[in-house]
Amino acid sequence: MIKDDLKITGHVSIALNDEVVREVPNLVVTDGKKWVADRMADSNTVMTHMAVGTGSTSPASGDTSLDSESDRNALTSTTVTDNAVAYVATWASGDATAALTEAGIFDASSGGDCLARTVFSVVNKSANDSLTITWTITVS
Repeated sequence: MIKDDLKITGHVSIALNDEVVREVPNLVVTDGKKWVADRMADSNTVMTHMAVGTGSTSPASGDTSLDSESDRNALTSTTVTDNAVAYVATWASGDATAALTEAGIFDASSGGDCLARTVFSVVNKSANDSLTITWTITVS
């Protein structure tokens, strides 16, 4: 009997003014797993945006959005290396100014499919700060 334990996991690195301030795992949600299967059949759009917010509810497999989305930006880069995809998004000075505690990856500028969601200890982004999130999804 062949047994293959395919897993999809993620890791989030959050940098404030180019200094990493948080390293956290994420949850690839049910809609995200369905999205991956659809992409294997080339029948879905690619991930294009990342959102940040101020919600604090723990991620759950049924999540389709953030608890309290503050801002959503287009991805600045997507890089595939072996069995991992790294998504990067940046919020410039004056953008997404808040006490941020959650993030997610989506395939649309609003709504859309949610690939993954995470919560983290507060990152206070002031109007003068820049924020970069690098989100790596690994298939193993």
